[in-house]
Amino acid sequence: MQIPSFNAMVAQSIKDHWDMASMSDYGDYTYQYKDVARVIEKMHILYEQCGLKKGDRIALCGRNSARWGAAFFSILTYGAVAVPILNEFHPTQIQDIVNHSESRLLFVTDQIFATLRFDSMPSLEGAISFGDYKLLDSRSEALTHARNNLNRLFGEKFPNNFRPQHISYHQDEAEELALINYTSGTTSNSKGVMIPYRAIWSNVDFAMAVLCPHVKPGDPILSMLPMAHEYGMAFEFIYEFIYGIHIYFLTKMPSPVILLKALADIKPVVLICVPLIIEKVVRKAVLPKIQDPKIKLMLNVPIIGDRIKKRICEGMKEAFGGRFYEVIVGGAALNQEIESLLKDVGFNYTVGYGATECAPIITYEDWKYFKKGSCGKAAKNMQVRIDSSDPQHVAGEILAKGPNVMLGYFKNPEATEATIDKDGWYHTGDLGIMDAEGNVFIKGRCKTMLLGANGQNIYPEEIEDKLSNVTLVSECLVIQKGEKLYGLVYPDMEAANKLHLGKNDLEAIMEQNRKELNQSLPNYCQLSGIRLVDEEFEKTPKKSIKRFKYTDFPV
Repeated sequence: MQIPSFNAMVAQSIKDHWDMASMSDYGDYTYQYKDVARVIEKMHILYEQCGLKKGDRIALCGRNSARWGAAFFSILTYGAVAVPILNEFHPTQIQDIVNHSESRLLFVTDQIFATLRFDSMPSLEGAISFGDYKLLDSRSEALTHARNNLNRLFGEKFPNNFRPQHISYHQDEAEELALINYTSGTTSNSKGVMIPYRAIWSNVDFAMAVLCPHVKPGDPILSMLPMAHEYGMAFEFIYEFIYGIHIYFLTKMPSPVILLKALADIKPVVLICVPLIIEKVVRKAVLPKIQDPKIKLMLNVPIIGDRIKKRICEGMKEAFGGRFYEVIVGGAALNQEIESLLKDVGFNYTVGYGATECAPIITYEDWKYFKKGSCGKAAKNMQVRIDSSDPQHVAGEILAKGPNVMLGYFKNPEATEATIDKDGWYHTGDLGIMDAEGNVFIKGRCKTMLLGANGQNIYPEEIEDKLSNVTLVSECLVIQKGEKLYGLVYPDMEAANKLHLGKNDLEAIMEQNRKELNQSLPNYCQLSGIRLVDEEFEKTPKKSIKRFKYTDFPV
């Protein structure tokens, strides 16, 4: 397979769309493509002046914004390696990632930087604000001098104005490392996914094939998912920039009120979302109306029922902006009741499947051909198979192979070897079956990963590791109920009995434990409650807790 230079595609897009709007912070400022190009050139001067080399790491940590996007492209087009960090990570996790990746620079918001300890990140030469790219701190005289004189240096480099013909970027190779995306916020079990340029290109190539027939340059899209997560990065940011689509970043938390107003204002041409978003809209705007006994009765009446379903579908489309080709749902399973309703009324949705390790797409199908309950077929450029003696009927691990697959885990050859086999197949850790047409149906997860409301990866073992160390906890388990996480705890009854503590006393202690624990966790990992269990957890012969036994534990 002939894989073109990704940075050459970035350069060509900037030249082709020079005077067009590129990225906007919704309700605030807009960058045209030429503005992004100017930021890229200035950052390149900064990198050169402080001696950054090709392959050096540069981290980014902040909410989605046009300045985040411009900084990201400045890193790749220079030949450095981007290290996106979720802004919701706890400060110690952010520092751990900066240190583990050996990043030399950090782009960060002023608010997040105020929570960090610069002296705890010795590899950093400087921290740059997303606000106006000012220096927040520096260990490098060359960096400080360059930033203080950046406009002059830029003017000297381009004395007769900066024009499209001045653009010249790093020529990347297919196997070259482009970015490291951390799926875990800690470094005790390092999960820095090494994404090569071929994987980024392949995801763009896929998006071009499936979406370009339905959108055109200049069309708007709303970015709701974190760009530090591969799902949002690939399909709400990189593809759009390459194709000339105008990206609107929702810079605030997407509450229903904020989200619905933004959708009505922007009217995006495609919607990329996690199940929670579409489920919220359906539960709030649709389900209450069709649960009326009269409506339920009429839904089963020929012709009248079809008209009602059509009105429901039109109302849902209007709620999502009214002009999109399809809603692509990914990141987690869609609620079966909600999906049945969507299919029944003819709503144009589809469900895809992916992983950070595939940057991220593995399977997809256009909404017109999508089979309910599935997550589509092998995406363009990818192969998918089920490791089972009877893939159509007996669930096996889902394996993927192709240019989307990562290089491996940064500084973790053991985890890499356990995940990518000698034939190049990526072992997803998910169980599924595949029908005769190639549609994949996920049946469960080998892995225990949970998904946060906005698509964040949550690893319950990391929370359990902290919870198991607090007062009077003997055994614990973290489960998810809707948007909320709960800790299930079997107390240290021997200690409790010695202290003459009753159930009410233990519940009060656990509530205090919860509050203290949450202070060390990012918002999306915090526990909404701790519930006591009466007996030790049921375990396997290897003494692992049988998690599936407790997923429906009443909270």
